[in-house]
Amino acid sequence: AAASKGHTMTIQLLLENGWDINAQGGAYGSALLAALSKGSDAVARLLLENGADINAEGKNGSALQAASLGSNDALVRLL
Repeated sequence: AAASKGHTMTIQLLLENGWDINAQGGAYGSALLAALSKGSDAVARLLLENGADINAEGKNGSALQAASLGSNDALVRLL
């Protein structure tokens, strides 16, 4: 939920406390896919900088597909 809602500070706190950045589950499949699907730029960048799996797939397909669905050109270019 934090990733899809753009809660960067919550994600940072989770990372600092050993959270598995690539854990699968939830409506989107992973935190990265949730952030990309909802256009949460700052969260997506933070996750990518900390090793989020760009090849993971979920409800909206790959990371690139999720970013495209979110209509976020900047994130599409980043990927």
